Amino acid sequence: MVAKIITGKSFRGALHYNENKVLEGKAELILASGFAGDIERMNFNQKLHRFENLLMLNPKVKTNTLHISLNFDAAEKLTDETLQKIALTYMEKIGFGDQPFIAYRHHDAGHDHIHLVTTNIKADGERIDLHNIGANQSEKARKEIEAEYKLVKAQGKEYKPEPGIKAVDIEKVLYGKLPTKRAVSNTVNAVTKSYKFTSLAELNAVLKQFNVVADRGTEDSQMFQKKGLIYSFLDEKGNKIGIPIKSSSLYTKPTLPWLEKQFRKHEQNRLQFKPQLKRTIDTVLLAKPADQSTFIASLKAQGIAAIFRIGVNGQAYGITFVDHKNKTVFNGSDLGKAYSAKAIISSFSKQDTLQKSRSYLHKSMEKTQKSTKIIDTEELKRNAIEFSSSKHTLLDALMKDQYDQSGQVPKKKKRKKLRI
Repeated sequence: MVAKIITGKSFRGALHYNENKVLEGKAELILASGFAGDIERMNFNQKLHRFENLLMLNPKVKTNTLHISLNFDAAEKLTDETLQKIALTYMEKIGFGDQPFIAYRHHDAGHDHIHLVTTNIKADGERIDLHNIGANQSEKARKEIEAEYKLVKAQGKEYKPEPGIKAVDIEKVLYGKLPTKRAVSNTVNAVTKSYKFTSLAELNAVLKQFNVVADRGTEDSQMFQKKGLIYSFLDEKGNKIGIPIKSSSLYTKPTLPWLEKQFRKHEQNRLQFKPQLKRTIDTVLLAKPADQSTFIASLKAQGIAAIFRIGVNGQAYGITFVDHKNKTVFNGSDLGKAYSAKAIISSFSKQDTLQKSRSYLHKSMEKTQKSTKIIDTEELKRNAIEFSSSKHTLLDALMKDQYDQSGQVPKKKKRKKLRI
């Protein structure tokens, strides 16, 4: 089990995120602790009101929201009842057993996981200290719960979580079945929280995998000069559709200044995954892929997206690798000369030339064999005719003396017997 803790200043945003997932059919409410009445019949504002009553008791506390996700191994199929027990046990062990909280079971990933939403303001207005809660209380609780419920341990080779982000369903957005802002917010939040990137271009390499793109506008635009940023949807051809949304209006506020801080932070954090990515690419190249599509498909099978950047002339001028397993992004040039678009495409050309040469040689040999076969057949026919002709000539010669000039076979003379 893996526990991820996010502390924040907007309880509304955390609750809104999970309630939206419920509306999309990607989550369900499985537990509400500390609520009076039937929570199933409560709307968003009624649920929010329960927590706002506590927040008002100590308005000086700015970081007042706790949003936790408990993630389980893909091989584990847990019932709602088991997840409810785990949620109650976990909250008790981290010191939030008396706090009201809501638990949601999410279905938008290949592994079971639940989200817990609560506040650190108690009924008497006191604040629960959140400093190092992840490293201290949560880590201890995680290990104890793994042992108690016999879960796959997070620290070990057995734990293999699957990627949980899914591409936005563009048809649902276009036909109004999925609110645009909510869909963009969910995708951007998931990507910026999970992946390590060092530029806007690298971030877009990931976002485009999920039908979203971040845009600064043209360099001479006012938005670009003021470091503005908008997010838009992409259709299946990569064209922007719908009304773009300002970054400042999204839940996590993924503005360009905020992203630039992430760029600097990820610069070092991603380096540990660089050797592994290079080894995977080397393995694929050693198999000598014949063309670009084969190369891309081979890497995709390893959980890596190879994205060639195409210029106005239709030629590839760069390549970006998105490692979905380790959640990292690297430009080919960052990995080394051998991993640049030019070097990789050059290897395809060599393979293509070799393949064509082999094909040409094979066809030439077939043509030669075919020609030889035809020649042999003709010669056999000619020899047969000559033999047949010579046979009749010889026969005629042998029989010539057996016929007289009239064409009749002459009678043999009787041999006279000697009389004594």
